Amino acid sequence: MCGVTRKDKIRKNYVRGTVKATEVSAKMQERRINWYGHVIRSEEDYIGNRVMEMHVDGRRRGRPKLRWRDRLKEDLEDKGLRREGAMDRTRWKRLARNSDLI
Repeated sequence: MCGVTRKDKIRKNYVRGTVKATEVSAKMQERRINWYGHVIRSEEDYIGNRVMEMHVDGRRRGRPKLRWRDRLKEDLEDKGLRREGAMDRTRWKRLARNSDLI
């Protein structure tokens, strides 16, 4: 990518700072929030909206799986965003952004 190999034994934080890129987890958070805004702004009969409101009956054995909705809730709380804010697309995208290091 930038002329660095694993044999050089350079820490990823140093390389990330040199390349001016954010962590992958921060970018994933940004994409989840952007997709949620897209679904919220879409029509009511859109399949994404129907799936978001769907509830599956039944129980699982063992530890409950972390659902996309649960992770999204954490992301929205972390950023201080609310569902109503998604209607303004440009503002939503700006607030959801985890900008690359400058």
